[in-house]
Amino acid sequence: MPSASGHRATADLDTLYAGCPPWEIGRPQPAFVQLAQQGELRGRVLDVGCGTGEHALMAAALGLDATGIDLSSTGLQIAERKARERGLAARFLRYDALALTELGEEFDTALDSLFLHALAPENRIAYLDALRAVLRPGGRLFALCYSDSQPPDTGVPHRRSRDEIEHWFAGGWSLDAVSATRCDSALLPGGVAAWLLTCTRH
Repeated sequence: MPSASGHRATADLDTLYAGCPPWEIGRPQPAFVQLAQQGELRGRVLDVGCGTGEHALMAAALGLDATGIDLSSTGLQIAERKARERGLAARFLRYDALALTELGEEFDTALDSLFLHALAPENRIAYLDALRAVLRPGGRLFALCYSDSQPPDTGVPHRRSRDEIEHWFAGGWSLDAVSATRCDSALLPGGVAAWLLTCTRH
């Protein structure tokens, strides 16, 4: 397996999955459910930082070829158990998102639920480069990021502005839309203000 990307220690991730990590809500994020209902998920689907697999499993339930990657062995074990219980054919791999090119595969759609926004700038560049390398031309990335419209006193990390996000996508990408939405949260009953990014790989 490629080395850890450094955004969070693998041991820390597995410790968090011994309980309930704040990003785990036990179902797909509503913004991604809406995309699925609109037929926006197509071809081979990659769920980056998949956790316990809800988005990959959602894609698999649509009959799509779905792969989820994460560095947490515990999260992936839970995802595989869910797949068995639901009778779904989804693949889950322990893999570093910054080393996607080493997979030697191509995808049509990538889903990123609250992974991109947490990366340090140098890791963000490496991640988007790696993701671009594995998406086919015309392939799309849908990403959820916390928004700076979320009040700071709620303790939500990684709050990003629209202007900041627009600077993340340079050559090789079209940032097609940055839409205001909300993410469900295990910690905040009302959810968290967020952005849904829609990007196309040139």
